[in-house]
Amino acid sequence: MAAKRKTPVKTRNPDLIRGVGKYSRSQMYHKRGLWAIKAKNGGVFPRHEPKSKAPAAAEKAPKFYPADDVKKPLLNKRKPKPTKLRASITPGTVLILLAGRFMGKRVVFLKQLASGLLLVTGPYKINGVPLRRVNQSYAIATSTKVDISGVNVEKFDDKYFAKEVEKKKKKSEGEFFEAEKEDKKKLPEEKKEDQKAVDSSLIKSIEGVPDLKAYLAARFSLKSGMKPHELVF
Repeated sequence: MAAKRKTPVKTRNPDLIRGVGKYSRSQMYHKRGLWAIKAKNGGVFPRHEPKSKAPAAAEKAPKFYPADDVKKPLLNKRKPKPTKLRASITPGTVLILLAGRFMGKRVVFLKQLASGLLLVTGPYKINGVPLRRVNQSYAIATSTKVDISGVNVEKFDDKYFAKEVEKKKKKSEGEFFEAEKEDKKKLPEEKKEDQKAVDSSLIKSIEGVPDLKAYLAARFSLKSGMKPHELVF
């Protein structure tokens, strides 16, 4: 079905009743100015000849055909939209994590990354939560805020948290059984220094507020008789 026009078309010859126009055929001939067009072209209406199409190049049939049907990938025109940040989450807001390794921990929100994930930290020295990315769907925003004006988070982006891909090496029989003796992956010293730099400036502002350090160190949990929908965070 054709799409409906937003503005209705106004006809030059409105109907008096259904099927009977206000103006006659000869009146409409003059009203539309057809007589002038005809007089200008020697008493004949002008005709436009259709443009000749360029001959299409003949495609040669391929000499070989694939044994199996090859599926062509569909064109994806979808453009990713940036993730909208919840109004209750602003830089410095204390969040409660609802899932993952640090479930129930309170963390400080620093900024939103390009991927839409939230950059948070414990700080690590207070509750053991390092700099990490969190989905806002798995976090509760509280009314508590921390001053993070002195924290520099410009260098942190999604590439900072990307894992380094290492090529797997073939192991001999002896190396295979001695895999337990191999050292675990250690955190780079650069990332340890970044964590210390963020924590040092953040802890200064936390210690300036009474009871805030103990609040961040405590783990959130529900007890019997507590109604989650009635809690004010």
